[in-house]
Amino acid sequence: MTDLTLEGVSKLYEETAALREVDLSVADGEFFTLVGPSGCGKTTTLRTIAGFEEPTSGSVRFDGEEMTGVPPEDRDVGVVFQNYALFPHMTVAENVGYGLRFRDPPAGTSRKERVSELLELVDLAGMGERQPSQLSGGQQQRVSLARALAPEPSLLLLDEPMSALDARLRETLRRQVKRIQSELEITTVYVTHDQAEALAISDRVAVMHAGNVEQVGTPKEIYRRPATRFVAEFVGDNNVFEGEVLERSGDEIRVRISSSEFVLPDSSGVGDAGTGLESGDRLTFCIRPEALTPTAETNRFPVTVETSEFLGESVRVHGRWNDTPIVLRLEEPPATEELTVGFAPNGAHVVEFDVDFDAEFE
Repeated sequence: MTDLTLEGVSKLYEETAALREVDLSVADGEFFTLVGPSGCGKTTTLRTIAGFEEPTSGSVRFDGEEMTGVPPEDRDVGVVFQNYALFPHMTVAENVGYGLRFRDPPAGTSRKERVSELLELVDLAGMGERQPSQLSGGQQQRVSLARALAPEPSLLLLDEPMSALDARLRETLRRQVKRIQSELEITTVYVTHDQAEALAISDRVAVMHAGNVEQVGTPKEIYRRPATRFVAEFVGDNNVFEGEVLERSGDEIRVRISSSEFVLPDSSGVGDAGTGLESGDRLTFCIRPEALTPTAETNRFPVTVETSEFLGESVRVHGRWNDTPIVLRLEEPPATEELTVGFAPNGAHVVEFDVDFDAEFE
């Protein structure tokens, strides 16, 4: 196992910046996930950690040791790719054993014993003589995982390993990956574009956008207290409002949006977002769909219902208030096209304040 540090890491491809001064710290034994849209830099970050890419500037360190210039085979990392990358002419056992081509098995274990041990770990015991073509996609990905773990690496890197699988299989496999990671206590960096997957599987999450790290935190922190507007809108459904501060009174902020007024807690901001706000300042706040309800007694406003989606455990309702899109989570579909909802003050969270909206969000 190892701890991982990225300090000021940038990566340029000619004039294009894939990474911009990325700072990250992953603790020994932690399951750390990089999440973001396509092109945000998450895979480039993973490849830089693995040694497949060299940073244009900055430092990558394992347990404090500088890794710049160290080839991938000497970094003691295991990598699981999106496309499995199994050898079709080899059996399952031979594919797993191929992970030992540069290193001997852990002390006291033969190559055959190590392969058998890993196949059992990934729930593929007895399948060593099969060909990859005889396995399902999920089974092939587990073979790829076993191969990466064969030399007992100190760091495990997974690049969108579930993206080619169907939804149910992804859920099953991610639980298995988390179980294996916990059993081995191996430091793991996981890349995905799936926000729900990132929240479900991780100890901590880094949300990336345009080569930058927007926020690092636990899944609960990322979901409940997004640090920026991008994080608020990217991670799960959210309702984002822009308003003008009317006044601060005690522990509350009164905000006007169009002709309506809302009350937010003064502590609703990120860090010091609520500090120093004055009448006339602008702010952006968000409210998760589950915090907007027809039964709320405060901060009420009308919503025109546009569509409803039955999700089994709830109904996702899309609507509009003035020019603002609204999304709700209700137990039943609304009976009318006009609905009045509200939210408790502590259901709101400030993500930006005192900014020039025309410049930032045009």
